[in-house]
Amino acid sequence: MDSPAAFLDVTRSYGERRWTGPAPETERLGAAIAQATGQPEIVGRVLARLGVAPGEAAGFLAPSLRELMPDPSRLRDMDRAAERFLAAVRREERIAIFADYDVDGGASAALLLTWLRSLGRTATLYVPDRIEEGYGPNVPAMRSLGACHDLIVCVDCGTLSHEPIAAAGCDVIVLDHHLGGETLPPARAVVNPNRQDEDGVLGHLCAAGVTFLFLVAVNRLMRREGGEGPDLLGLLDLVALATVADVAPLLGLNRAFVRQGLTVMRARGRPGIAALAAAAGMTGAPDAFALGFLLGPRINAGGRIGAADLGARLLATEDPHEAAALAQKLDRLNAERREIEAGVLAAAEAQAAARGGASLVWAAGEGWHPGVVGIVAARLKEKFSRPAVVIGFDGAEGKGSGRSVAGVDLGAAVARLAREGLIARGGGHRMAAGLGLARESLEPAMARLAELLAAAGADASTSASLALDGVIGPGGATVELAERIAAAGPFGAGAPAPRLAMARSRIVRTRRVGETHLALTLADEAGARAEAIAFRAFAGELGPRLLARRDAPVHVAGRLERDEWAGRLRAKLHVEDAADAS
Repeated sequence: MDSPAAFLDVTRSYGERRWTGPAPETERLGAAIAQATGQPEIVGRVLARLGVAPGEAAGFLAPSLRELMPDPSRLRDMDRAAERFLAAVRREERIAIFADYDVDGGASAALLLTWLRSLGRTATLYVPDRIEEGYGPNVPAMRSLGACHDLIVCVDCGTLSHEPIAAAGCDVIVLDHHLGGETLPPARAVVNPNRQDEDGVLGHLCAAGVTFLFLVAVNRLMRREGGEGPDLLGLLDLVALATVADVAPLLGLNRAFVRQGLTVMRARGRPGIAALAAAAGMTGAPDAFALGFLLGPRINAGGRIGAADLGARLLATEDPHEAAALAQKLDRLNAERREIEAGVLAAAEAQAAARGGASLVWAAGEGWHPGVVGIVAARLKEKFSRPAVVIGFDGAEGKGSGRSVAGVDLGAAVARLAREGLIARGGGHRMAAGLGLARESLEPAMARLAELLAAAGADASTSASLALDGVIGPGGATVELAERIAAAGPFGAGAPAPRLAMARSRIVRTRRVGETHLALTLADEAGARAEAIAFRAFAGELGPRLLARRDAPVHVAGRLERDEWAGRLRAKLHVEDAADAS
């Protein structure tokens, strides 16, 4: 079957991509949605692309968390976990929270700590050191915690931790979302929508989403016993942050979590998030982009190269002074992380480009910091549009991390490598995975992983394309359109942000911003103008090629967003690609 014509006849853009436009059926449904809702046709097209029918569009644009919330008891072990946890609270037992060191783990821990504090209770927070202890519960830590606690709650980890949980010597509850194995650990309860005996309907939730459902179940149990639990809606800022940062698909319940959580976050009532926003230079209202690219990396920096518990402590604190100090420390660590990342990224990109690979790009190196291999894998995935794995070796042993593309389950493939004995350990979820392996296993393990990912649908033949939702001119890039597009969000994993082409425009002004960014003013033949920004343009060919097209016709493509600067509101195109226009 012949492929459809290239959008705007762009077969090879500056980013070496072929542009594609909306399918005819998407255009037809988009027009129907626009007519039914009064939205611009481009917004209708976006909704149609996301699978929204015309009759569902109004509800999609104003989702109700109450209507989308499932019964928490549909998850196995949920009632058992809620009963045991509430009993520990009632009896004033000693509770420990064992959390993963990323945003999802930190937010999940903060959810529990904040809930407990509302009832005048406390808990011990334990976050393992990424380098010294690695991911998840380990025997020494669990044995030590079990010796002085009556209950341990593992968040964002624990589903595969059979031996450490057995060593605890006390009751353990697991609240997790990572792929489960054929058997469960000997915990009092394992609440995980990705257990093998679950139906997978809630498998898209991150650990903070699971933890929130758990607290809904605990509050419900309290009401049945004649009590009243703490307010939960005010905790949704934590759930939103974790959902976006963990690259969970922004569909259904997750989308409602993030929309409501962003509303909570705009009040800046959580000292840790407010302080981190200030440290990151955030001045406007938070959005999904800010969560994923400004706040998330800073929280993760503690677990990557600093003290592992900094993120969880920041999100849980009520003290503005402590929050400010922690936020500044995380901001400094994030700057240090970027320097380390840059060196590893350059070497990894060179390796990956030389090696090639249709279904997997990978790179490995001696001394690569294990705290940045996940970020570098994400960069490789973005550049090559294929699943990517990056491994850092310390002698004979390597620790790696991988990131996947939509529709390809990397976690399942890595878990299979572990079952087949090609790696020492490994697991994760659809979009991300971690692994450990011996140096001599590297080549055969990566070859087998490439086979598994190819069978799962990873294919380089479809990688070099950019899907666009429509065309606008500089005069059509209005604040109103940007706001209408934003109202159809949030956008992220599973719900890609709308990308528009600004066709046959001329670059009438350019300004370099920092070392790698390029600001542009675009104009059409009628004199209408639009502002644009190309982030990281000089990290590749985009920046130099745009400069070379000054005053010549060009197609540019990217995301139209609302921009507020110095009290002035305007629309701005965030340029991701461009091509010559005849």
